Amino acid sequence: MKISKIILASLFAVSTLFAAVNINTATKEELMSIKGIGESKADAIIEYRKINKFNNIEDIKNVKGIGDSTFDKIKGELSTGSTNSKTNKNLNEKAKDKLDTIKDKKNSIKDEAKK
Repeated sequence: MKISKIILASLFAVSTLFAAVNINTATKEELMSIKGIGESKADAIIEYRKINKFNNIEDIKNVKGIGDSTFDKIKGELSTGSTNSKTNKNLNEKAKDKLDTIKDKKNSIKDEAKK
């Protein structure tokens, strides 16, 4: 029972990894779900996109309060709704790392259960 809960939680974590936030269409709440984006930055993103379209995720650095440091922390969680092979590659790499971690935890739990 405990193992299945851990596996379910792990699968949920991986599924959210693929749920990049579309900065061209996201609600304020969706933007605020990104770690490092609070209310004022979410408002700034919404104001920016009223005039400009985000053509790529790097465009978010044009929003006041979002510089290189913030961008580096959140870039894996962003999407513009268009196909971006670099972003997809980053997400795939993060997903593989997360799956490896989950598999290691699962094996560790199985080993503990056998003892």
